[in-house]
Order: sequence, then C-alpha cells, then structure tokens
Amino acid sequence: MAILNIPDQNFQSNNPKEIQDFLAQKGILFDQWQAKEKLSLQASQEEILAAYEHVLQPYMNQNGYKVADVININSETPNYPAIRAKFLDEHTHTEDEVRFFVEGQGLFWFHLPNAPIFNVLCQAGDLISVPANSKHWFDAGKDNPSVKAIRIFIDMEGWVPHYTGSNLAQKYAAE
Repeated sequence: MAILNIPDQNFQSNNPKEIQDFLAQKGILFDQWQAKEKLSLQASQEEILAAYEHVLQPYMNQNGYKVADVININSETPNYPAIRAKFLDEHTHTEDEVRFFVEGQGLFWFHLPNAPIFNVLCQAGDLISVPANSKHWFDAGKDNPSVKAIRIFIDMEGWVPHYTGSNLAQKYAAE
C-alpha cells in the first residue's frame, strides 16, 4: 500500500483513492495491480519479467511501451551506496518512467512546477508512471534496501537520466 507524503505541509495519506487523485492532478498515473508471485532474492530479470508477463505485456501493448527491465536491489547488492547515490540525484527522463513494484518498496520524490515537494512510498502492487521531463529522484533506502520493480519504457534511450544539478534531493534526504 502506497503512502503519500508532503513534508513541508506535514501531510501524509495511505488512502489509495486520495493518493491516486492527488497524483492524477499532477499528471502522474498511479494504479494498484496484484503482486502475488513468489520470487527468490536472487531472481533474475528474466524470471521476474516472465512471472508478470500476463499483466505486463497487455499494458505495454495498450500503451505503446516496447522495453522492460528490472531493478532488483537488496541487502546483497554489490556497491549499493554508489547505486543509491545515482538514483538520489534529481533527474528527468525523455519519456515516461513506469514502474511496477513486485516486492519491497521504494520512495519516489517529485519536484514539479506549481506543486510542493512530495514523495510516494511505493510498495508491492503499486504501479506509478513518472511523466516525461518530470524532475524526480528515487530512494530504495539507506539501510536494508529491498525493491524488485519492473521499469517500462518505449526504448532504451528513455532510461537515460538527465541530471538537473540541483541539490534539492540532499535537502530532503534526512526526511
């Protein structure tokens, strides 16, 4: 179950409809799918994609997405501090970044025009689509990270992060 947090307004909600409505007003798609497949800690990208092909492929076909990969971060991930640091820098993508969380959790932060800085803690079953060119950053957690998420794009160029150079993410890192 997702949690919406607006730190500067001391606001938090775990109501899925409220979260979906808030995000829709910002142009962000949020939905909840079933994430019931049991996967090993070391499950390969191919195993994870195959386990969810029945929901993934129709969604991709309907929305014109062509490429999917898996982010699989856990306590055994080599060089995790460096990986985390890359995700923590505010960036954009040239196309929508869709993520379906199949296990664990991760925190998406958003810095959008005419909106307060906010974050959404996405957990297993949550599907979120970060609109193209939206300033955001992602945190899998400082200690004991655990996230398996399928990332969906039109092509591999869409995966390339374009860093803004802002230090805003560091300001909120202690949140």
